[in-house]
This record gives sequence, C-alpha cells and structure tokens, in this order.
Amino acid sequence: MSTEDQEAQEDELLALASIYSEDEFKRADAAPGGEIHLCLELPSGFIISIKSNSATNSFADNFENTVSFLPPIVFKFELPPGYPSTTPPNFTLSCVWLSPKQLSLLCQHLDDLWEENRGCVVLFSWIQFLKEETLDFLNITSPYEIDVPSNGLQSSMQSPEKNPADGERETLDKRAVQDEQSVSALVKYILDFNDTQKKKTFDNKPFSCNICFMEKLGSGCTLFKDCGHVYCNNCLKDYFNIQIKEGQVNALNCPEPECKSVATPAQVKDLVGEQLFSRYDHLLFQLSLDLMADVVYCPRPGCQTPVVQEPEGAMGICSACQYAFCVHCKMTFHGISPCKVPEQMEGLIEEGLNGKIGRRTLEKAAEQLKNREWIMENSKLCPGCKSPIEKDGGCNKMSCSKCGQYFCWFCLKILPQYNPYEHFSDYDGCSDLTL
Repeated sequence: MSTEDQEAQEDELLALASIYSEDEFKRADAAPGGEIHLCLELPSGFIISIKSNSATNSFADNFENTVSFLPPIVFKFELPPGYPSTTPPNFTLSCVWLSPKQLSLLCQHLDDLWEENRGCVVLFSWIQFLKEETLDFLNITSPYEIDVPSNGLQSSMQSPEKNPADGERETLDKRAVQDEQSVSALVKYILDFNDTQKKKTFDNKPFSCNICFMEKLGSGCTLFKDCGHVYCNNCLKDYFNIQIKEGQVNALNCPEPECKSVATPAQVKDLVGEQLFSRYDHLLFQLSLDLMADVVYCPRPGCQTPVVQEPEGAMGICSACQYAFCVHCKMTFHGISPCKVPEQMEGLIEEGLNGKIGRRTLEKAAEQLKNREWIMENSKLCPGCKSPIEKDGGCNKMSCSKCGQYFCWFCLKILPQYNPYEHFSDYDGCSDLTL
C-alpha cells in the first residue's frame, strides 16, 4: 500500500468517526474498514403494511401501521490496499425491509458512483447516497407494502411506481445480504425500532413546560401519548404526589386544561417512585372494585376481602374465610327468610325484644339503618357509578369523587368533561343557582 493511499484511508475513517455517533459507525479493529447503520428519513405519516403469501399466516393480513423510522441499512466495508488510487472498497449491504433485488440495485449504483469518482475517496458519497437518496432511487412511497414469501425470505416490495432499473441486471448481487425474517419477527423488529428511535429523538429535543415555563430536554420530560402534551418530570412528580396522597387516583391526567389524556401506570411509577406507586396501585384497584355493582366486601372486621355477589339472590361467599352472608344486612346468609335489617325500626326492635337477635346485632343493624336513612335524605346517586354524593354548597355542577364524572345536581344529567358549564348557559330549568 502506498503512503498516499494509507493516509487517505486513515483520514476518511477519522472523518466518518467524527461525523457519526458510536451507535451509527463502528470502526473495525483488525483491518481498515467498519460498519455503519444508516437510518433513512421518512416522510411524515409514512404507512407500511406487510403481506405474506403463506396460507398459514394470517397475522400479516391485518398489519398496517404508521411509522416515523424504519430499521437501518447496514453498510459493511473494508478498504483494500489499492484504495482509493486504483481499487474500490469491498462492501456488503443488508436491510430487513429491502428485498435482495432492491439491495442489488443499490450495490450496482455504488459501483457506478465509484466509476464516476475513480481515484478519489468515495465512502462519504456512498453513505450520503444511501441515506438521502435510497427512497427516491427505489421509488419507495407511502403507503408501502412489504411482501414476505412463505419461506420467510423477503421478495421485492410493492410500490405504485416501477423500480428504476427493472429489466436490467436481473441477477442478484452477492454483496446484497438478506436475513430471513418471519412475518411476526419482522413486524416486531420494525415496531420496536420505530419506538426506540422516536424515544431517542424525543430525549434530545427541547420542550417548554407549561407549569414551570422552563425549557428542558425531552429526557427530563414526560409525553402524554394520546394528546401529545409534554411536561417536565419535576412538575408532574409534584402534581401526581399531591393527587395520590389525597386519594384522587382517577385524576392523574394531563395538566393541560380540558385535556382527558391519562398517565400510564409506567409513567406514574417512574415519576413518584415505588412506595407511592404502591399506594396508587392499591387505591386504583380499590376504586375499580367500588365501581363494580356486583362486588361487596366480606363484613368480618378482620377480613374485608372483595366478594363477587352471586348472579341470583343476595348471597356473597368470601373466598378467604368462606363466610356466607347476606349482601344487604351483612349477616349470615338467611336464605328465603326476611332480611335482618327491616325498613322500619319498629320491626327490628320487636325482633330484639323477642330475643331473635342479640343486642350487639341490634345496635349494629340500627346504626346501619340510620346511616342508610341519612344517605337517602342527604345525597343523590352519581349517574355514572351510582355512588351517593352529598352537596355541601356551591353551584349545581357536581364532580363525583369516585369516577370523576361531572353531572347536574338538579336534574342528574351527565355533563361533558370539556365544558360542563354549558348545561347552565341557557335556561332549561337548571339555572346555575347555589342550593
């Protein structure tokens, strides 16, 4: 190798290392060369679908997804002693979503670029072509369909346009390397790569938090996927901490006004930590049970296990202590006998005087009856979850503490979350008065 070629190779490898990150470019240890992963820039809203001609694989028939990133083209190269003065680099191209024919076309075009620049370093020109012109060169447009044969090896991808070199040089290039991919593995790889790249892009992008009004990188922020709003982790942590400590686990939503997006459990856990998340998880589970009409709790003070009410009748059987009880009076199940909590106190007292029930049972039943009467007189049932709600002042717009539903206290109509006061804007018998 001439000194000039050796210096040119070293300078080119150093330039590539300075341009591309360690995740993109890895220089070979043994010989002059390396491996570079080229992620193409896709148009906004790029749609892919996958088709398989295997009769046994119905998974691909329904797959269609919008992606921002596709897995990279992997360009491996080795610089021979005569490069760049007389000999081109040795290389291979591989990509899970390009067919061997398409990869062959790219290999042959790299040969053409070398012929145009023979005697000069060419790696950067090759890389720029692969990164910036592959989609146009192969006429890849959205929507785009990947055709996977039954043997798992991808054939040509279908596109509305015709490939630029159809009918020319049909022989597959031996430098075009195509790994076998099953349909399910290919779909998973594409979606996982897309998610990973979107996360990297988000982490390196600055965002302005609408709570503290400071600009921070995405790595220190949380994205609500349903709405796209972004807030810094410090502000969201304080906001969620307060909500969980106050038991408002149904309010861990996006802080943006009138936004309905809810934080995922994983996001909550990352922000508040293991201990507070355990409380959140317990309260959320408790809330879910409370909203289920057929779930009651074992009345034994030392148990309190959730019990699913029997489909027919008023019996509940605790799975923990095996106690069979009446879901109305919470006493031992009495079959077809009248419930031990009558509608009138006179009947209850009479049973107590006759010795049919004990004093403690009488006192407990009397207390339950009083509570039930107070609730009936001083509350209304939420139209969403049927929980009793007390009104202690303010306007007629109510918010259920259990399910978060807005409703009108006067007519019990469910009100929209985005503008609950619209119900009171026009006179319809529910004018917004303090009652």
